[in-house]
Amino acid sequence: MKKRVAILISGGGSNMLALLRDMATGDHPAEPVLVASNDPTATGLTKAAAAGVPTAAVDHRPFGRDRAAFEAALLTHILATQPDILCLAGFMRVLTPAFVNRFTGRMLNIHPSLLPLYPGLHTHQRALDAGDAQAGCTVHEVTPILDDGPILGQARVPILPGDTADSLAARVLTQEHRLYPAVLRRFAAGDRAPIFL
Repeated sequence: MKKRVAILISGGGSNMLALLRDMATGDHPAEPVLVASNDPTATGLTKAAAAGVPTAAVDHRPFGRDRAAFEAALLTHILATQPDILCLAGFMRVLTPAFVNRFTGRMLNIHPSLLPLYPGLHTHQRALDAGDAQAGCTVHEVTPILDDGPILGQARVPILPGDTADSLAARVLTQEHRLYPAVLRRFAAGDRAPIFL
């Protein structure tokens, strides 16, 4: 039985598409059952639908600061698909501990830094400001502490002279599209040993 994967996005969903492409190969141990977003206008939803994957959207804005109510509405769609694994792929909402704990050991996230360096936002500029020689991305299990769960994979890129946050982000994104599918494939097969690209 293939593992059932739900993917949460907030925008264009380039990492989501990388996951979908990899899961479309016949030997993959997982299959996509849902792509959901907190933004009904997210272009990734259209791309997922074009790939034949069911989609759902719950606009977080009407809920104001009531994260629990937003998550309850989102959970209705997620639980209906009975996912084994939940993948955050550019999902730009901080989830409550109650939500995260419901999926303990089954939720993955990709973050654009070499964790534990630079959790949160503006990771590429922070790496440049620190004078780092390398940047990269990390796939980790999600825990209630932001960007803090067990590391399942990392990919590194050199920081080049003249790099800007945008140029660095573009090179890191290329590695994200390699790393996340590789980690999900291994994770869905029951192997949690980290991958380093």
